[in-house]
Amino acid sequence: MTQAQARTPMVFDRAFLTDIEGITELIFVRHGEQHIPDPRTGPVGETFDPPLSERGEQQAKVVGERLSVDRIDVVYASPLKRALETGRQVARHHRMEPIVVDDLREIEVFRDIPADRSAVDFLGQGLLLGIRERMLREKKWDVYPYSESSFDFRKRTVNAVESIIAQNEGKRVVIACHGGVINAYVGHIIGVDYDMFFRPAHCSINVVFSGQGVRALQSLNDVHHLRTNEWTLVSH
Repeated sequence: MTQAQARTPMVFDRAFLTDIEGITELIFVRHGEQHIPDPRTGPVGETFDPPLSERGEQQAKVVGERLSVDRIDVVYASPLKRALETGRQVARHHRMEPIVVDDLREIEVFRDIPADRSAVDFLGQGLLLGIRERMLREKKWDVYPYSESSFDFRKRTVNAVESIIAQNEGKRVVIACHGGVINAYVGHIIGVDYDMFFRPAHCSINVVFSGQGVRALQSLNDVHHLRTNEWTLVSH
């Protein structure tokens, strides 16, 4: 045993799970860019589960290739097309299929508006403009009427991730999901009240460690795999 291996973990090692054996590594991957109509003017029903755009398909392939060189023990995914296909691009390199977890789906904004109505038609332009201004300042899902609440969204997403942790101790886990989900879980463990405190890029990599009752953020919004000297696939 080397001196480094024999060293007793210090307080910051324990707080941030550095040089600690047996941790669970959660790799949150936001889905690739989606093909989506304007939610203000198009039917809201068409905005809930759009497929990947052509660029999003490229992004998903690139993040899959990036993670192909790492040990991946299991891949989980939201049931929504854009996240599930992104998860499949990661999982295929490891000869597995993503495990679909319904509670990893994105925040359901305007879910209680009739699916064939547009938000502007149902709510009116003035109210939509007011909601937008509130979201700019408050960054809380509760500003949106006829929508899933901030509390319910964070509860279901945090519970879903904690369930994954409980079933995968010591493993490296990929979770293909959504920007709102990543914000909800990371915000929960670092104590941020905003529902959206940062904007994950499409197919960005975000890493959290779990172990010994601790949850420790390691990195946010890694997009190096989406850039080369000749082109970029980075998008939000």
